[in-house]
Amino acid sequence: MSFEYIALDLSFSSSDMKVFVSVIVSLVTFTLYWFVAASPRIKKWFYTKYEADEASLRHIFFSKVFGFFSMGVLAAVTCLILVPEYNLEMYGLGWNGDTAFFSLVWICGLCLLVVPLAFFSAKKEKNWPNYPQIRSKIWTRRTVIMAAVGWFVYLFGYEFLFRGILFFPLVEVIGLWPAIGVNIALYSATHIPKGLDETIGAAPLGLVLCLLTLASGTLWIAILVHVAMAWTNCFTSLKYNPATNYKRK
Repeated sequence: MSFEYIALDLSFSSSDMKVFVSVIVSLVTFTLYWFVAASPRIKKWFYTKYEADEASLRHIFFSKVFGFFSMGVLAAVTCLILVPEYNLEMYGLGWNGDTAFFSLVWICGLCLLVVPLAFFSAKKEKNWPNYPQIRSKIWTRRTVIMAAVGWFVYLFGYEFLFRGILFFPLVEVIGLWPAIGVNIALYSATHIPKGLDETIGAAPLGLVLCLLTLASGTLWIAILVHVAMAWTNCFTSLKYNPATNYKRK
């Protein structure tokens, strides 16, 4: 009996490298963030060292900052080393004066749309098990500031990964719509642990942010709109969730 198989073409072009690195780096760095953020051992360390409110604040803030370093810094350094022909500006992390007004208009327009949606969604009881993520019963000004900063740095890294590393190189190599398809699929999948509503809602938002990111050539629309949504959701949940209470100190 002859042993036959179909010969594989294992050649690796520079274009293959761009797509391969983008997808694998996105997978590895998000997975690293997720399992650190969800680690029971890390959470237990915080709750053993601090009282409950302080432990929750420090644990969530640590998770957000770690997400920035994992999906932002580590992903950027890895891609810059493995794909040296790309720089940070080519991943959308720069300033484009030609599209600045376009970006400003869309940032304001989308915020006027998504902030009210996030506000009314965050008021609903089904939102309270997930938000606010910091489960401190008593919030102070310090808690609010750390929550706001944590969301900003986390979403900076998150959008750099998904709308930068996982998008611009793929558009160049495989085309716009295949790149958007890959992006939306992975972006929506990261929302599965947060429930069906967020998973479904991530698809149209991901489509809009991909198109606007490419049209502006930068990540600022995606970053700032996403931050506005997160802040609205967080602080609306803080107000309406009966398990949390703000006390000015």
